[in-house]
Amino acid sequence: MRLRVKILLFLSCLLIFANFFVWKEVLGYKEQLEVVFFAIGQGDSIFIETPQKHQILIDGGPSRELILEKLAQEMPFWDRTIDLVVLTHPDVDHRKGIESVLDRYKVGQILLTAVGQEKLKELGRTEIGQNNQGVGQVIGHLGTEIKAGRTELFVLSPKEGEIGQDTNDSSLVIRLDFLNNSFLFTGDISSKIEKEILNSGQVLKADVLKVAHHGSKTSSSPDFLAQVNPSLAIISCGKNNPYNHPHPEVLRTLDNFAIKVLRTDLQGDIEIVSKGNNLTISYKQ
Repeated sequence: MRLRVKILLFLSCLLIFANFFVWKEVLGYKEQLEVVFFAIGQGDSIFIETPQKHQILIDGGPSRELILEKLAQEMPFWDRTIDLVVLTHPDVDHRKGIESVLDRYKVGQILLTAVGQEKLKELGRTEIGQNNQGVGQVIGHLGTEIKAGRTELFVLSPKEGEIGQDTNDSSLVIRLDFLNNSFLFTGDISSKIEKEILNSGQVLKADVLKVAHHGSKTSSSPDFLAQVNPSLAIISCGKNNPYNHPHPEVLRTLDNFAIKVLRTDLQGDIEIVSKGNNLTISYKQ
């Protein structure tokens, strides 16, 4: 009888603790999207967490080590899963960190281009990391859509079947919509691809623009900026980089459109929180 009472007390305690953690999660739930542009050096890496705690990583920057440090700052130490990894294109300043992410984390799905898939094969990474045997790979192209709760991703470029020789112009261009806020991620495309996207008649309006190719003068044409019409532009580049990114001409063009510019080489990590109608910005060096 005493044993039975002890067992019942133990089970009751378990239920109390379980309810505590469930209510803690419910009460801690926030209807907001978090987007962090990592100060990753001369490269790109963007971490996104949806209100439902779906985690998305767009590119991994040029360092295998630094990306893991950055993710550790955003994710609990016990969390070793990322729902979606996006490789916009396979140049080393976007790809290198992805390699270590695929080794460290269990990834739900990988979105990449045909060019990116071929590059991973060349590197002998057909297995996509030791934790990701059989992970689903989606070849992204115009028309590809991914939904994570109330967060939606739309691929605007490249067109299906296009495999260009220029890896930059083969970049995935993605618009992310969360309620009434939008972000546009442009990889390293040039003004040539910007024009093609403009001519395709797609919706480009976005509150936040990730400036293409780290602010290179080959991108960010006035016509493209006019159509996107962002209130905020993010430039991801390294301090004292050898390419002199961002180019002064690009900065002048952004200024002419009265677009606020934030840079990872100056501000550090840039976190933007969207509650669906407004944006809150913070920095972390």
